[in-house]
Amino acid sequence: MLFMISMGAALLIGGCSDWSEAVYLGLIGFCGWSCVDAINNVSDVELDKESDPFRSEFTASLGLWSFFIVSLLSLASLGLGLATSRPLLTVFILVGISLGIVYSVPPLRLRQTIYKPLVNGAVGAIPVMIASAFYNSFTMEAYTLAILMGVATAVNSLWEDLADYSSDLKSKASTSLIVLGFRRGLHVTILLGYCLIPLMALIGLMFRLGAVYYGILAVLVAFVSLHILQNTSILLGEETETMHNLSSKLARDFVIIAVVHTSNLMLSSYLKIH
Repeated sequence: MLFMISMGAALLIGGCSDWSEAVYLGLIGFCGWSCVDAINNVSDVELDKESDPFRSEFTASLGLWSFFIVSLLSLASLGLGLATSRPLLTVFILVGISLGIVYSVPPLRLRQTIYKPLVNGAVGAIPVMIASAFYNSFTMEAYTLAILMGVATAVNSLWEDLADYSSDLKSKASTSLIVLGFRRGLHVTILLGYCLIPLMALIGLMFRLGAVYYGILAVLVAFVSLHILQNTSILLGEETETMHNLSSKLARDFVIIAVVHTSNLMLSSYLKIH
């Protein structure tokens, strides 16, 4: 997802018609995000036994190799950044990796606190700022895009909490979903998901994206709305177990939506240039 955000940001901010620059920035974002995700997987081995057994078992089977992979990904991202000869770009990469560490690694481990969405939001804005640093283009449009992508990533982290609720509850975490209570937290998460729609539309208006962008966005809204309408009775009911099962399905739906939307942003940015 961060790969496509990075490419979309490059196309929108740099206005480049050459795919090589966009792909290069995409690789920086991909390696940086993969590093952050790998750090989280290593730190969450025990928690993932509850929410994602396959990931937990796979990470545990790597042993010391997991630390090698984290180091390799961080060095790859930093190396690609240094090769651009733009110091500020490398600074943003370091900020992103540092956020990944405080997000996952004890004693701070903000991944289990109510501050989790803020950290995720900052990480989501990093690829846009990397593109701004690469093109030395710190415009109001670039800042707005960074904020909007940050907000989208922050809301995405709340949807991830739906799938992690059981493990977070057992580990006595204090995520937003735990603090609000599952039923109320689920409703708030769905509401915030819908609040992203005008923000995504604003990106299209701000960068004058074409009809394809809005068409795919409308399909995504219809997709999630249909699932929610089909399960209205469960969402308004009191049966916790059924609601937990639904929340896991909605969390998977949102992953699909996030991937499709970032692909839509990248494609629409390219179509605008050409």
